[in-house]
Amino acid sequence: QVQLVESGGGLVQAGGSLRLSCAASGRTFRPNAMGWFRQAPGKEREFVAAIDWSGTISYYSDSVKGRFTISSDNAKNTVYLQMNSLKPEDTAVYFCAASRLLPPSKTIREYDYWGQGTQVTVSS
Repeated sequence: QVQLVESGGGLVQAGGSLRLSCAASGRTFRPNAMGWFRQAPGKEREFVAAIDWSGTISYYSDSVKGRFTISSDNAKNTVYLQMNSLKPEDTAVYFCAASRLLPPSKTIREYDYWGQGTQVTVSS
């Protein structure tokens, strides 16, 4: 079992920045990769970014590439999503997820555990 707890969401103006954190805990399952997904009202959940725990492999969706950065801290069992140059269309609930697969996946069904989500709202 893995528990994932997201934090760092909030309200920010367009052009601003936020950093999301995802703390992972649990002994019976050691994920090999972590991902961030988001879901806007009335839309399907979509991939944002993913990384392996060593931090050597990372992927981004085209919509966030160049603005968002995913990173991992093995010592703290925490994954981060630094979000810069935020746009109103980035408004969504952001979810952290854990997968046993490598390389990191962009596919929702390949993630085994999910956090509860954290709201990010970008005002224009």
